[in-house]
Amino acid sequence: MGRLLALSLLGIALALLGERLLALRNRLKASREVESVDLPNCHLIKGIEAGSEDIDILPNGLAFFSVGLKCPGLHSFAPDKPGGILMMDLKEENPRALELRISRGFNLASFNPHGISTFIDSDNTVYLFVVNHPEFKNTVEIFKFEEEENSLLHLKTIKHELLPSVNDIIAVGPAHFYATNDHYFSDPFLKYLETYLNLHWTNVIYYSPNEVKVVAEGFDSANGINISPDKKYIYVADMLAHEIHVLEKHPNMNLTQLKVLKLDTLVDNLSIDPSSGDILVGCHPNGQKLFVYDPNNPPSSEVLRIQNILSETPTVTTVYANNGSVLQGSSVASVYDRKLLIGTLYHRALYCQL
Repeated sequence: MGRLLALSLLGIALALLGERLLALRNRLKASREVESVDLPNCHLIKGIEAGSEDIDILPNGLAFFSVGLKCPGLHSFAPDKPGGILMMDLKEENPRALELRISRGFNLASFNPHGISTFIDSDNTVYLFVVNHPEFKNTVEIFKFEEEENSLLHLKTIKHELLPSVNDIIAVGPAHFYATNDHYFSDPFLKYLETYLNLHWTNVIYYSPNEVKVVAEGFDSANGINISPDKKYIYVADMLAHEIHVLEKHPNMNLTQLKVLKLDTLVDNLSIDPSSGDILVGCHPNGQKLFVYDPNNPPSSEVLRIQNILSETPTVTTVYANNGSVLQGSSVASVYDRKLLIGTLYHRALYCQL
């Protein structure tokens, strides 16, 4: 009788594990292949060889790149090189990516930047917020951008128990932001277990010097975050659920869900086209290729444009798609004055004139 019970329990456990594995493959879109959608007038950006996970562009055409992200278990083309922040002036005829100097006292050796966001104060001071993973920990760094010196002055490091696994950030004040946690846990093994079991414990945090709180939760893997041009709505990408959530922002900074847009791809960072309000999405058509790197079968890239997301029938258009022969693992796409920048999790970056 005892052996029969043990075998029954083992069978149930194996069935559950098999079901979870199959579900994970579906969430990763492990069988999906992408058909190429090419753009003319594109070239790879010189100086970006090991990822440009996030990109943010100021209204004057200065683009910031977060480069060199490293995560446990994730492929890297430059595992021993610290990350950095690069800048490109898109008003120039032939713009180049230049690394910004960071003020003394900041630990450059452990700099591991992830999501970024800019904020322009009423006195035109530009702040750059950077999600940082020094030694795979989680902080948010706030810098002041000094344009004349092409440098960043480090102002503050933020750590908080409600920021255990920060992915992306959208600044809404000089020391105020919303941030996504892509996992509930910070421990690598528990992160893997959480993803495997599909617990839906990830969330969005609002941070200010006076208050830190959870403002949205229940996501599979909350990832990219951005804000509508009128500042009324927050957009959140749920990567493994293949969804973009539209959340209404209230005066007390709380959020309530308004709608969910379902897609057929793993959605990463979200950018706003300043000329139209459209959302540009850096996507991963096949997550298994992204996380289990094979140079002979590299991860593909995909960029979507979403028009009228608040309407009953938003328009979703594929702007760019590649099987990895040119660009591997697209994570972000940003546009300025008909110039498109596409960044990747750990590969190159693409510049296109539309």
